Order: sequence, then C-alpha cells, then structure tokens
Amino acid sequence: MTPNSRSGAGRKGLATLVCGALAAGGLAAAGVAALEPGAASASSHREAPLISGTPQYDNTDVYAFVSPDKPDTTTIVANWIPFEEPAGGPNFFPFAEDAQYDLHIDNNGDAQGELLYRFTFDTHVKNKKTFLYNTGPVESLDDPDLNVTQTYDIELIKLKKQKLVSKTKIANDVPVAPSNVGKASMPDYAKLREQAVHEVHGGTTTFAGQADDPFFLDLRVFDLLYGGNLSEVGNDTLKGYNVNSIALQVPTHMITESADQPIVGIWSTTQRQNAKGYYEQVSRLGSPLVNEVVNPIKDKDKFNASAPWDDAQFLKNVTNPELPKLIEGIYKIPAPDEPRNDLVDVFLKGVKGLNQPPHVRPAEELRLNTSIKPTDKPKRLGVLDGDNAGFPNGRRLSDDVIDASLQVVEGELLGAKNDLGDAVDKNDKDFEKAFPYVALPTEGSRGPLAKGTDGGTDVRSQLGDALQPAGASGGTDNMALIAGSAGAGALGILLIGGALMWWRRMRDRAY
Repeated sequence: MTPNSRSGAGRKGLATLVCGALAAGGLAAAGVAALEPGAASASSHREAPLISGTPQYDNTDVYAFVSPDKPDTTTIVANWIPFEEPAGGPNFFPFAEDAQYDLHIDNNGDAQGELLYRFTFDTHVKNKKTFLYNTGPVESLDDPDLNVTQTYDIELIKLKKQKLVSKTKIANDVPVAPSNVGKASMPDYAKLREQAVHEVHGGTTTFAGQADDPFFLDLRVFDLLYGGNLSEVGNDTLKGYNVNSIALQVPTHMITESADQPIVGIWSTTQRQNAKGYYEQVSRLGSPLVNEVVNPIKDKDKFNASAPWDDAQFLKNVTNPELPKLIEGIYKIPAPDEPRNDLVDVFLKGVKGLNQPPHVRPAEELRLNTSIKPTDKPKRLGVLDGDNAGFPNGRRLSDDVIDASLQVVEGELLGAKNDLGDAVDKNDKDFEKAFPYVALPTEGSRGPLAKGTDGGTDVRSQLGDALQPAGASGGTDNMALIAGSAGAGALGILLIGGALMWWRRMRDRAY
C-alpha cells in the first residue's frame, strides 16, 4: 500500500471495483462483441461503478517520457476527472481537498517505490455570496475576478523497503490553472496556463490544472459494436473533453538509482480520506489498459487495492490471457500459444535490453529507460515501429497505446504480424512543445456567435446587440432571433445583469 501522512498508514480500504476487460477502441476494431454493454472503458475513464461516482479521485492515465526539449529531465503527467464537459459550471472541476494524489517512482526494479511525490490541494473562495466561478474577465491567476481558486503543496517522500527515510515539502501554495470557463471569462487562457507553471525545489518544475484529454480512441464499441457497422470506427470519442492534469518535470539524476541503472518504474495512486481520518487507496494506474485487458473481473478490485510488489499474484492472468481467445472465437484469428511470456515482459518486467531493470521483480509499472534520448520524429506505435523512445518504453502523449497494445496481445512480438487498431491515430489537438506539453483545454462557451455580434465585441455589448429591434440591424434573421429568445433571453439578461450589479455592491463591503 501507499504510505499515508496519517496514522492509518498501510490500512487496506475498499478499493475501486473495476468492471470491464477491454481497451475499448482497439477491441472494437478487432471485433470482440462478447461484451455486456457498458462493461468496459478506455484506460481508466469511468471504468468502475464505484470510482465512476467519484470522478475527482479517478486517475485516467499516466505518461512518462524523457523531456523532448530538456533531455536531461524526465516528465511525468497524470490525469484525473474523466469526461470533463467544458461547459460544466458553475462549479466546474476542482481537485479534491480530501485526497492525496501520489506519483511513485521505483528506481531499482524491486517493485517498491523509493520516491513518492504527493500533491494535496486547498480551495479558496473570495466571495461566497455569489454563485459565480468568476465575476468578470480573468487576466491572471491572482485576478480579483477569479472567485474560486485552488493551490497545492508537494511533498517529496523518500522510502526504503516502504519505510520512511525522509519527508520534504518542496512546494507550498502553488496556484492551479482554473477550468477554462470561456473566451469572455478567460480571453487569454494560454497566459493563465503559463502562470501556473512553477519551478520549485531542486530544479523541479510543476503544473496542475485543466487540460485537453490527451488520450485518443474510439469508444463507441458499446453501441453493440458500432451498431453492427464497423466502417464507422475512427471517431475520437474523447474529442472536446478535458481532464485535470498534474505534471512534474524532474532532473533525471534525481529519480534514477545511478547513471549505470537509468530505468525507472512509475505509477500513480489516489488516496481518499475516510470518516475516521485515514487515507485509503481508491485508484491505481501505471501502464495503460492492464487492469482492463489482462485481469478478469474477479481480480480487478483486488488489483486496485494492491501494491506493485504483490503483483506476482496476477501472473497467470498475463501468461494465460483471455482476450486473444475471445478474438479467436469470434473472428477466427488464431490466439498465440501459451504461456505468454512475451506479455510478462511487456506488462510486468519491461522488455529485456530496452527497459527491464536488472534483478527485476515482476510488477505492473510504466517502465522508462531514461538514457534513451527523445527523437525528433516520434512514431505513434513506438517500439513496434522502431522508435525506442516510445511506448512501451514509458508513454509519450502522442503514443497510440490502443493500437500498440492490441497488436502485442495478438502476438506481434512473437512474429504474428498484424495491423489491428481503432482508426484513431492522433489526438484532436496538437500537444505543446514545452512543459507541461498537454494541449490547452477546450473552453466552456464555444460555438457560433449570435447574429449581429462578433468575437471582438465586449460581452455586455453582445448581449445588448442580440436584443436590439430588427430595424437596428436590418434583417429578418435578427427578428427571428429576437422572437425566439425574447422570453428566455431577456429573463437571462436581467438575471445576469442583476447578479453583476449585486456583486459589485457586495465587493465593496468587508466580509
């Protein structure tokens, strides 16, 4: 288990019940129809009944790679809160205050974390007498108009055989980038993102805030295998959705055991505080898709409650996997012979000569050889396409883990060449070229503007213009707009105007 900051360390609580056995998009292309509707999901996006009801604690994906613009550093990105609808106000998407968001690093292959970076969050509200997330255009993270803000602390915990060696606070009250409410509220969101990047103790750089979900795949497999029409694959189901990201860029020498042993294993956990004040692990994630594709239902909650050093108990699930048998039964693609020792390397040990540490103890971790420098032209299939800087040697944002994982499960490393995939080969948004690399989040108020308005007009003028008589703007289209929105629109304008006037009066008072 994960070391806790309270006396409840080491206690096992109720873990998330993980339902589903497949990497949705990839299996859709393979044609596995023997699934109950809703029984699976991509990576850890709402994959279990319990965790789907508490998205603030749901770790969706983990990425680890040598920083392309700073190759002497390693970047770790972990995401939470799946399927954030950008317009989901008024509360939008804060990190949980009763959670410990942990990034674990195993730097000697013993399946036990020697380093743990712990993120904890606090929420601050300037004016609790308004429902507004922001009360005007936000131009900076300390703007008085940003009514709801979050800050976070980072602790670096050093361990040996899971015994505490030291604990150091390396960051205090670092501001979080807010949810992207919209262009009127946050006209220059990129500026807010930049202000949320901070350098902290020891040359480490950190970021926390909203981002575009970097995972790309086709999830519509749940409509009875694309409604029976496989020609419809290729739509990025996560397009337009955001996540909350934690990103950490660390000088590589700080996380590796030595220059001679540059391989690290990385995973993340979420721990939630219970009514007794103890923290219980409710989410665990390292390599993508392992718990979904490899483990049967009977082991999924056990896996989420366990720690990597106990993963030998899941060995049979890897050497005798169910997925190839399902594909063979339905699509007559021969399943590779068992035991599948090739999958043991990929999922539990790392590939020998690439990212397998010496004296490795089998464990589910995202393993990265930090001595392999980044390439100028990353290939989406990573190692399968000769690009050793990519998945499964760590995981870059652009790696197509659905296609790569499916091809490996179907025996690509054993000579059974295949080209299986979900026809979604890249993210809908371009990733940034500098830390934190994730794409900017989609804004909440997006879509076509009302007739008679333009993007450069002040928001209050736009509202006024939309309610002008038809003669003022000269067109029947405007008349239709006014007629169609007179009741709801006028009432909305009055409410918003009243709220703003009230807020301005309240702002001048002492609270």
